[in-house]
Amino acid sequence: MTAAETVSVPAGGATRPVLEVRDASKRFGAVVALDGVSLDVGPGEVLALLGDNGAGKSTLIKAISGVHRLDSGSVTLDGVDITGATAMTVRSHGVETVYQDLALFDNLDPAANFFAGRELAGPAWLPRGLRFMSHRRMAERTAELLDRLQVRLPDLDAAVALMSGGQRQAVAVARAVAFSSRLVILDEPTAALGLRESARVLDLVRRLKDDGVAVILISHSMDHVMAVADRAVVLRRGRAVGQTAPTAENHGQLVAWIVGAADARTV
Repeated sequence: MTAAETVSVPAGGATRPVLEVRDASKRFGAVVALDGVSLDVGPGEVLALLGDNGAGKSTLIKAISGVHRLDSGSVTLDGVDITGATAMTVRSHGVETVYQDLALFDNLDPAANFFAGRELAGPAWLPRGLRFMSHRRMAERTAELLDRLQVRLPDLDAAVALMSGGQRQAVAVARAVAFSSRLVILDEPTAALGLRESARVLDLVRRLKDDGVAVILISHSMDHVMAVADRAVVLRRGRAVGQTAPTAENHGQLVAWIVGAADARTV
């Protein structure tokens, strides 16, 4: 059984996966970042992507998101081949990614951050270049979404620079949810957060799952992975080396795969 084959089993049984990655390979010069990686993510599934620094996690999610173009292999979303699609095209298919830097505009409020580049404007009968931004509509839409996700912010008019780390992370995740219908990719969403703020972010992940949105979670915190993930895939040196349910019983196996102390297989 090859490393790629160990992660090729759809998690949803008869349900078609939202995302299918097959034999993804990517090189940067002499460096092999991805070496035949395959994985699936089902609707409403939280898939944890684990591995040491340099394992290929960031390269993989950037290939899925349209930031990197694979040298070989394929990426399919809801049966549609999006291999090589631009980041904007991938987003139009309902995929949103929250990177570690959050990519927020610190001087803007949550609503302005939500709709940056996608501002609501009107009236519709005017040419696009002459329309007026509808700040009220954007603020109302933002408040509705935050309320649905049970995200509480002290002041929706405040710049995000004045918010705590957990509140900023919540804004970034909620923004992704606002425009994602199929898949949300979270890169270390609880990094540098305290216990209370981390718990709020994990609650957001659970609500995504409840809404049927597929989630790929990159995290170095095994506790957080075990709290929300349905399945974990481990990457090592650009290869998928194993997958299993992230439970306390499988903790040792996951760590062994991460550090290279166990052979590739599925548990």
